[in-house]
Amino acid sequence: QVQFVESGGGLVRPGESLRLSCTASGFTFSATPLGWYRQGPGPEREFIASISASGGDTRYADSVKDRFIIGRADAERTVYLQMNNLKPEDTAVYYCNAGYIFPKFSQIWGQGTLVTVSS
Repeated sequence: QVQFVESGGGLVRPGESLRLSCTASGFTFSATPLGWYRQGPGPEREFIASISASGGDTRYADSVKDRFIIGRADAERTVYLQMNNLKPEDTAVYYCNAGYIFPKFSQIWGQGTLVTVSS
């Protein structure tokens, strides 16, 4: 079945960096766009970044553009999120899913990985 396992979160200071990883299974990884999402204190899970199946196209939320970079390693069935210049408002639980901008498996989420940005 479809599964997502996120890792790499932690506590960092403003301006520092983190790299998140997500390993997925249960679908044809190399043919599928992938995305990162996050849920902060509010009720909504928001889109952060997407990458096309080929890796040639990416899309970012305005709030993270020019700071975050999404990448993929199909042989490892892993999608990455390099987060630079982190800000306190980036504090959230981060999730990955299949799909471009909109999650393909909207009812299936991993446990997420918590990122806390605080001085």
